[in-house]
Amino acid sequence: MNVGIVGYGAYIPRLRLSRKAVVEANAWFAPQPSRSKGTRSMTNWDEDSITMAVAAARDCLGAMDRTTVRAVLLASATLPFAERLNAGVVAGALDLDESVAALDLTGSQTAALSGFAQAAALAAVGSGPVLLTAADARRTRAASSSELDYGDGAAAFLLGKDRPIAEILAQASITVDFVDRFRLAGQDIDYHWEERWVRDEGISKIMPRAVAQALAQSGVEAARVDRFIFPSTFAKVDAVLAKKCGIAPEAVVANLADTIGDTGVAHGLLLLAQVLETASPGQVIVLAQFGSGAQVLVLRVTERIKSFKPRLGVARWLDRGVIENSYTRFLVYKDQLQVERGMRGEQDKKTALTTAYRHHRAILGLVAGRCSVTGQVHYPPSRYSYTQGAPALDTQEPYPLAERQGTVLSWSAEFLSFHLSPPHQYGQIDFDGGGRILMDFTDVAQGDIATGTRVEMVFRIKDTDEVRGFKRYFWKATPVPGQPAPERT
Repeated sequence: MNVGIVGYGAYIPRLRLSRKAVVEANAWFAPQPSRSKGTRSMTNWDEDSITMAVAAARDCLGAMDRTTVRAVLLASATLPFAERLNAGVVAGALDLDESVAALDLTGSQTAALSGFAQAAALAAVGSGPVLLTAADARRTRAASSSELDYGDGAAAFLLGKDRPIAEILAQASITVDFVDRFRLAGQDIDYHWEERWVRDEGISKIMPRAVAQALAQSGVEAARVDRFIFPSTFAKVDAVLAKKCGIAPEAVVANLADTIGDTGVAHGLLLLAQVLETASPGQVIVLAQFGSGAQVLVLRVTERIKSFKPRLGVARWLDRGVIENSYTRFLVYKDQLQVERGMRGEQDKKTALTTAYRHHRAILGLVAGRCSVTGQVHYPPSRYSYTQGAPALDTQEPYPLAERQGTVLSWSAEFLSFHLSPPHQYGQIDFDGGGRILMDFTDVAQGDIATGTRVEMVFRIKDTDEVRGFKRYFWKATPVPGQPAPERT
């Protein structure tokens, strides 16, 4: 049985930075009035490539039985940890079985398509589907073109042998050390070579060879391609490339440059996820990406495409966007502008790695304990059930909370403690089915939270130990979209 796509998902951060705000702020130094249209996606202060990969994976997996997933791959050029298995954190947040394999992929803009080939190979020889995630949250220099071109986002695909919604017809690679950009280890910002050289000598000569090779392997003529995806920050280069390859101009997929920008390693898969949301059986999709050579993927949509829908999908993530007009907020969230934290912000954020390991499932997976005698839910879980009047020992069973919604019981919004998105909002959450946790709120403005507000869980950065270079992750609550505005008394 052939391996194919059995599920897909995506994630786009809520905040959309206004390009006009960026252009106006930098007009004194680098006037770019023609670049002031549209927005680009930007991460909140508590988001990075790991948290976005988790969000995209949840969009893909939905309510499926996650114990069937046999491997997790994370492709990114902005992995938070140089030495820690980033994909392992993703697996923990998704509460996957500990027997799952995990792998980080990086080093090129084509890392996600390289990961696609590896995921397909693992799914072909394994006993279950393989989850491929891709995410990027790149830093740029202020007033640069990249600052306007880039965006933050993620995508996730589940590859397997059981009833694929899109079958893999061919994959092709050309590996050549054509350096269009580079970033030395330890550096945060990549360096770009001249656009005309990259476009005319790199993309225009290398990519057609790779596309032709993939189409020849698939047995599909270029004129029969229904959708052509080629992410690039160069205007209209996708249409020029399609013409060189003999692909019809109407097949070229819009690259979302005006709304979210280019999300780096993740962008090709994110566009593929968007295409699959409206794809029809029999359509042929070609996804090509450039970087240290070329990678090309050819897919054919099957009749089963109608049987799968992501939890939200690209269209609904786009609808959730909120315009951000503060350029300084963007710089602070990208750690490019230091703000005064005050004495209350001077804290040692050292993480007890022993405790983090002993309670890793409760912390990363938000797994509580449910007493098999009383039915009450306890968080954090423990051997001792402390139900009043009915104490019990070793009666708790694992009870995941991350996919459950909850209701705000009590809340606070205060400016006393240091917080990168003041006021600091937190409160007691009563989970559907039982369980109560004091949690931070995220992706909220003043007035969004009240007693009775319905919330859902998101995986985010809890805090950062800047002395030792360690990030700590946990879950936060955010309002369920579409609910009525909270009433205050």
